[in-house]
Order: sequence, then C-alpha cells, then structure tokens
Amino acid sequence: MFTGLIETTGTLLAITPTSGATRITIAAPTIARRLNTGDSVSVSGVCLTALSIEPGAFPPRFSADLAAETIARTTLSHLRPGSVVNLELPTPAGSPLGGHVVQGHVDGTATLLSLDPIHPGSGATDWRLRLAVPENLSSYVVEKGSITIDGISLTVASVLGNEVEIAIIPHTYAATNLHTLGPGAALNFDVDVLAKYAERQQSENGFTLTEQYLIANGY
Repeated sequence: MFTGLIETTGTLLAITPTSGATRITIAAPTIARRLNTGDSVSVSGVCLTALSIEPGAFPPRFSADLAAETIARTTLSHLRPGSVVNLELPTPAGSPLGGHVVQGHVDGTATLLSLDPIHPGSGATDWRLRLAVPENLSSYVVEKGSITIDGISLTVASVLGNEVEIAIIPHTYAATNLHTLGPGAALNFDVDVLAKYAERQQSENGFTLTEQYLIANGY
C-alpha cells in the first residue's frame, strides 16, 4: 500500500501498444536504482508492476504494463511523452502513515476545473484546487475527509455537489505534477477506501451512509 506522500516525479518517455498490454516507460532517476523486477510502484496514483528496469540508462528508467482495466479506469494511456507523473514506492510495514491508506486502485477520473494562487505574485503562495469528481463517487467525498488525486493524498476543504475544493500548500504544488496541469486535465481519483467499507457495512445493516456518519466515526 501507499500513503499518498509523493516521493518524486518522473517523466513519461514512451507509451507502446503491444500484442497484449500497453507498455509505458518512465524516466525515474531517483527511484529506478531502488527497484527490482516485480516491485510495486505508484505512478500518478496507479499501482503498477515495475519491469525492464534500466538503472544504468540515461536517464535511469523503468517500464510497466497497463492492463485493459487500467486503461479503462485511469489517465495513463492518454499521457504523452514528456508528461510528468507522480511516483511513490510502497510504505514499509511499521512506517508512519503520513497521508492516508492509498491502495493505488483508481476509482475513476476527475476533471481539474481551476488551480489558482491564493496570493498571486508571491513566490511561496498556497493554491486553491477545484475539481469535478464523478457523480457516482461524490457521496464518498466529505469536508475534511481524505481523497487521492494523481496519487497525492489531499484533504477536502469544501464540497458542493460533485465539485470539490482543496487547499494546496506550496511544497505539494512544487514537488508534484500539479504545477504542470491546466484546466480540463483529467486526474486519477481515489476515494478513501475506509468510506467504501463503511458504506458496505451500513448497507448490510439497513442503514444509509451519510456525511454526518462519516464525520462522527472519524472518516
């Protein structure tokens, strides 16, 4: 599992359709040397299996195959060479969970509506991210709850229907792919898995999952 604390970014070098799965190749100088074939790695929030690792190449790189489900659910097959992706390695057992539980099993895609500086002209401004989430997933999103956008663990500032606002600190803006994106960009979107389990438990016991229930129970 992951925690949504992005370790570094990489650059998409190639996307290659094959007779089976589609293969992507990513330049990842800071983590390629730490990967072994078969390791899990989060690529913009998608849990993939590292293959064809080339730590001695310039730049160091690894590849991963996209299954049909991954192509249907995520943005990865729509990226182009040069696209910046967020990278995170799995969290070792016993390590602090700085973000929240992120499985890397993307629920769907959200659309970036705007990303505006709170203090324009300041070199260290925070930002306000506004996005539209899929209607069928909006019930899992609550104010002050956790969601994952392109692999980044974020806290919801406000919710209005299926539109969500998130406060972005300067570090997150600079250290992730957010600074490369513009309005209309598609983003890999994960809801908090604990919210989905809570809904399942509620439905099996004849209750209805509400925002008030989630807040009261720490979700």
